[in-house]
Order: sequence, then C-alpha cells, then structure tokens
Amino acid sequence: MQDSGSSDKEGNRVTLEDKLPDDSEGLADVVALKLQVGELYEALGVLEEREREIIKMRYGLVGVEEVTQREIGQMLDISRSYVSRIEKKALEKLFKELERA
Repeated sequence: MQDSGSSDKEGNRVTLEDKLPDDSEGLADVVALKLQVGELYEALGVLEEREREIIKMRYGLVGVEEVTQREIGQMLDISRSYVSRIEKKALEKLFKELERA
C-alpha cells in the first residue's frame, strides 16, 4: 500500500520541497537588497567625515537614529539650510560612486 502523503493524484512522488512554498523570488530580492546595502556602505567611504555623519543621521544608517535636517543642524551648531547643502552634495557623490560600481 502506497503512502497517500507521498504521491499526488496522478501517482507522482511528492517531496517535501514540492510542499514548501516557493520563496526563491523573495529570497533573491533579499539577497539583492543586502548586496546593494553593502555597496552603499562601501560608497560612504568617498564622503568627507561631516558628510558621512550627516548622511548616517538623515537616513538612519549604521545603527544611528534617523533625524531631521533641523535636528542635525542643532546637534552640529549649523543652519538647517547648510545641512541641506551638505546632504545634497554628499548624495551626489554617493550616486556617482554607486554608478561606477
């Protein structure tokens, strides 16, 4: 007598892999995202120290809490508009660096 849990209606053998949901697309997306994040962290090296700190704070990178431009300005004793200019320049550098990768 054949085990009913190990074959389908046509009598084809069914494995555990057949019963598990196919998450390969989701897994591929997770892997791709992790690779992109790794590239981003490497690209941070092209920034000057102040630019890097502002980007980390603005976007909550490397375990730093995400904060507003105004809050960064208060922390660094500079204007919000100056934070904005530094952030813009830093993002342009990052985009250029990531395009090369």
